[in-house]
Amino acid sequence: MNARRIAVLAATAAAVALPVLSAPSANAAPAQVTTAVAHDCHDPAPWGVHAKAVTLRSKPSTNSTALGILYKSHKFSVHSTSGNWVNVTDKTTGVRGWASQTYVYRDVYMCLD
Repeated sequence: MNARRIAVLAATAAAVALPVLSAPSANAAPAQVTTAVAHDCHDPAPWGVHAKAVTLRSKPSTNSTALGILYKSHKFSVHSTSGNWVNVTDKTTGVRGWASQTYVYRDVYMCLD
C-alpha cells in the first residue's frame, strides 16, 4: 500500500473510533424512579370534570334552565346523584346545580392485589 492510502485509512479509523471512545461510561447512576401514591382500594376516588366545561342546570334535565358553567379547573363538591345527573356546588363560583355524569364522574383507582 502506498503511504497516502495508509494515511486515509488511519484517519477514517480514527474518525470512527473517536465517538466510541468519548461516549459516557455505562456505569452511570440509574435515573430516579418515582413511585405512585398508594390509595386505599375501598375508598372512592375524587370526582373530576372530564371536559373543557359543563353546564350546571337547575334540574337534572337538559331542558332545564342553565345556571352556570363548571370548568375543568374548578373544584366542586358533590351532594347527590339522580340517574345520570350529579348535584354539585362549584367552589369557585358558589353556583349549585345539576351536571351530567357524561362529563362529571368519579375517577377510578386501579388496585392490584
